[in-house]
Amino acid sequence: MKQPILQVQQLNKSFGSKQVLHDISFTAQKGHIIGLVGANGAGKTTLMKAILGLTSAQGIITIDGHPSSFDHHEILKKVGALIEYPSIYPFMTGRDHLKLFAKGANQSQKIQSVIHDMHLTKYIDRAAKKYSLGMKQKLGIAMAILNNPELVILDEPMNGLDPQANKELRLLIKAKSQAGTTFLISSHILSELQKVADELLILDHGRIIQETTMKALLAASNHYLVLSTSDDVLARKVLTNAGYQLTDNTELKVHVGAKANLEPILKVFEQHDITVLDIQHRDENLEDSVLKLLNKDQLEVEGQK
Repeated sequence: MKQPILQVQQLNKSFGSKQVLHDISFTAQKGHIIGLVGANGAGKTTLMKAILGLTSAQGIITIDGHPSSFDHHEILKKVGALIEYPSIYPFMTGRDHLKLFAKGANQSQKIQSVIHDMHLTKYIDRAAKKYSLGMKQKLGIAMAILNNPELVILDEPMNGLDPQANKELRLLIKAKSQAGTTFLISSHILSELQKVADELLILDHGRIIQETTMKALLAASNHYLVLSTSDDVLARKVLTNAGYQLTDNTELKVHVGAKANLEPILKVFEQHDITVLDIQHRDENLEDSVLKLLNKDQLEVEGQK
């Protein structure tokens, strides 16, 4: 296997007597998009700050084969980041911000390219104090990707973005990942993260409770049939009597396996003169799957007390 662009080994972090990260270990391969998911206070931002050398932690962090830490982070030149809120100077224009952060050769070309990629042209020469939340967010992301870093760490990048800007950001992240850039993205907007992430790290109480691919998590999630019939009240009764699990009181939603076999259900309906008017297949989304894992972990934590 190729050397990972990021490797985190047994990372621990405490604030006073409170431990907020517990033996965090994972790797990120070149060109992968990794979603970092968890409830508020799970340790996501602290983990990102530790990787970026913004806070001290115990453990080993390696970026492109080189160690990085709070007091030794030369390798972070290869990393771009947006953590919490972008650092915006109100009386500087967006372009001036980019000029301030541009490094290396071809700076003007880099600036113009990121202005185009992030759709900043209309307001890039305005003072940042006139920017909306979404404009500031887009500028912050632009600063993170400006110097074509090999690793980009984004904390809640979709905050303040409208649906069109979200779509544009998704397409840009995917294009850059295909060109070899690795992304570690924390977001509470799981519907957006589902559309872009290849892999997932799910944190709870400072621990990784699951490390998986998006495809594997969704494949293992629950599947349902949502039915509309000529007599939904009777249909609910006969399905329940036949041993089917109905999961909703407002619609006829039947829990089934990944490969739903309709024939037994249709036979039950035929026996009671029930006509099927419509059938929809519905899968759990990322939010459903994550909440189920977090609830399960919470029960286990409480059971250990």
